[in-house]
Amino acid sequence: MQNHKKFKGVVVPAVTPLTAQLTLDLGAVEKMMVNFRQHQVIPFILGTTGEAVSLPQSVKLNYLQAAAHSKHTWDEDELYVGISSNVLEESVAFAHQCFEAGVDVVVATLPNYYPLTPGQMKAYFEQLANSVPGPLMIYNIPSTVHMSVPLDVVEELSHHPNIVGLKDSERNEERLQTALKLWANRSDFSYFAGWAAQSAQTLLKGGDGIIPSTGNFAPGLYNELYNAAVQGDAEKAYALQKQSDVLGNVYQGGKTLGESLWALKVLMKKEGLCDTYMMPPLHQLPAEEEQKVINNLPLL
Repeated sequence: MQNHKKFKGVVVPAVTPLTAQLTLDLGAVEKMMVNFRQHQVIPFILGTTGEAVSLPQSVKLNYLQAAAHSKHTWDEDELYVGISSNVLEESVAFAHQCFEAGVDVVVATLPNYYPLTPGQMKAYFEQLANSVPGPLMIYNIPSTVHMSVPLDVVEELSHHPNIVGLKDSERNEERLQTALKLWANRSDFSYFAGWAAQSAQTLLKGGDGIIPSTGNFAPGLYNELYNAAVQGDAEKAYALQKQSDVLGNVYQGGKTLGESLWALKVLMKKEGLCDTYMMPPLHQLPAEEEQKVINNLPLL
């Protein structure tokens, strides 16, 4: 893997650290950002892992400002921010605020209330891309949006000057292989796997980046995996993939998506990064459940 594209690497979908009063925990934000930078991974705030759909706009703005402030203290740093909303005008307005703050890429899913035809999906992303003043990444996540953006629609959109890549969290092996064939050799469009179990395969077969939620508490693992893939060391990359699979199962196995996000914060709390408060409708589980998560954490 030799990648010279502008948008590439390990992008970690950050949790949103909250206080008991459900305000942004600014101290935890700084700890998280330092942890990301020290392990040379890129933060992506206000995505699915960040409970973005449940956050008041005031919390989103505070998080944007805090993460952007942290970004400006590091040279040649990057920051991705989710702008998804069911209201196009809101996504556009927030995108402007993001780029004014110095964000590098904004990321958006489809609106998730009305079923959309492929033509409507294409028109929506074109409207959004025409209205935002910087790079936009398409985010495909059928598990929450309940629609999949067809790859032929993404291919058409990929030639828009503001659309720079796809984050694909759809768990579909055939789709992954097709996407890699379409874009591995495109210098102007990047493919990021949001399916952590396929991180090594994606990178070794020409993908540009990975977006693993486990990177919230184990960012160094993914930095190592990415570098191994860049160097063509498949044996090491797949060995690290196995470690990733084990860690992912600790907080995801047998849990709903919402429960797994709480369990992820449990593991982060163990590392001294943030507390486990969740924004409604999600919530903390009992103390005994928290202990079970910690007890399942293996020594790697």
